[in-house]
Amino acid sequence: MGSPVQGAVGPAAGLSGVGPDGAAPTRRGTELLLLGFAAFVVSAALMLVEANQNEQLTLRIVWYGLAFLALFGAAHWAVRKYAPYADPLILPCVALLNGLGLVMIYRIDLALTEKALRAGEEINNDVPKQILWTALALVLFLAVLIVIRDHRTLTKYNYTFGLAGLFLLALPAVLPNAIAPTINGAKIWLRFGPFSIQPGEFAKILLLIFFAAFLVSKRDLFMVAGRRVLGVDLPRARDLGPILFAWGVSLAVLVFQKDLGTSLLFFGTILVMLYVATERGIWVVVGLTLFVGGCFVAYQLFTHVQQRVANWFDPLSTYADAGGGYQIAQALFGLGTGGVGGTGLGAGRPELVPLANTDFIAAAIGEELGFIGLAALLMVYTLLAMRGMRSALAVRDTFGKLLGGGLSFLLVMQVFVVVGGVTKLIPMTGITAPFLSYGGSSLLANYVLVALLLRISDAARRPQTGVRPRPVAQVPIAEDRTVMVERPPTERPT
Repeated sequence: MGSPVQGAVGPAAGLSGVGPDGAAPTRRGTELLLLGFAAFVVSAALMLVEANQNEQLTLRIVWYGLAFLALFGAAHWAVRKYAPYADPLILPCVALLNGLGLVMIYRIDLALTEKALRAGEEINNDVPKQILWTALALVLFLAVLIVIRDHRTLTKYNYTFGLAGLFLLALPAVLPNAIAPTINGAKIWLRFGPFSIQPGEFAKILLLIFFAAFLVSKRDLFMVAGRRVLGVDLPRARDLGPILFAWGVSLAVLVFQKDLGTSLLFFGTILVMLYVATERGIWVVVGLTLFVGGCFVAYQLFTHVQQRVANWFDPLSTYADAGGGYQIAQALFGLGTGGVGGTGLGAGRPELVPLANTDFIAAAIGEELGFIGLAALLMVYTLLAMRGMRSALAVRDTFGKLLGGGLSFLLVMQVFVVVGGVTKLIPMTGITAPFLSYGGSSLLANYVLVALLLRISDAARRPQTGVRPRPVAQVPIAEDRTVMVERPPTERPT
């Protein structure tokens, strides 16, 4: 017979959302209710787009809505069965983001279809492909939940994950252009016939697992202080290896793949994990100094970095140049048009921004939903990251704390880089918004990330069941032996 913990992953968890022993609720009913709310919001948004664009409702939104319900119904079943104590808000947040991304991609498809019909060009709709990618991503999500029953087993393969992550990260840079072409100024894709994949999306997660396990095993080294300068305990020179390694990898990505976004994302996440592991702010100072110095050197040596910075400072001055500020300027015009309340779903012109369904989908949402809608979307991302960090704080092992915190911060950092580039807060990076943007690689990798977060959350919320002592057979008192106990002389009454 299985233990109560093992029984929780079966049907015994039930629709009531209460564990098999009745001690701790699983909250799966809450998750199902929130998924239903997400489906309602997505369906209503699809109807608004149809009404504003076509002035009528078609059967396509019915099929898209049913596909959404089927996919996330299967995801809910997987969590109920394989991670019953996981946080009930993580999957609904992901479903809402993914659904709103489908709505915006569909809205841009309608505009591009009308444009293609007027020009007599071939029509290419991205929503069916995005639904297919979502289905594949959820299959991978289910596989991770089934295979990884305990997140701590990942530490056994940390060096394997590290080598695999480095291999995937460097692969586009070393392969010829026929297989790894330069697209939109970055050499980060692998193309196989009609299919393309971005291996760096998976490399980030693999390297994150490696660094979490490495920092757990070597944490004491980073806690030792070196020389004291101006009242600050500097780290020892021989302990700078990991941060120098991460710095070198991020610079190599920036130089050879011309990918500022992945470089910033990777180095920033590793730096935060190092700070969380040691609680020493000096590592943040050292890391930021190295990154700023590396960016300055890269700016002096490489023209593509200079072009990105010029577009950042004044996109209108390079508006008409090849690779200039046209894209960022159009995004700013769209955000300005949307204002506070937005133009309304289906009533704007987001298709005027190049790559509006991938890198600049945040600009499309800001135009049609306005500042309020974009802020609400960012709040959903914030809630998702906070629930992940809460699970990381609650889990009982150090590796789970570091991995959960790193995965949650990776989401936050990615959203910051995306929205910061669209709003001209930082230079444009070319990273896609998690779960929102069109693209298979991003969806597959981010659903692996969510599966790991749910696994950590399940471990954090699962009730502890210690090993109970075996009951000792009691001898009937009538058959038990009588023992005479003689008091010591000092205890005899006087």
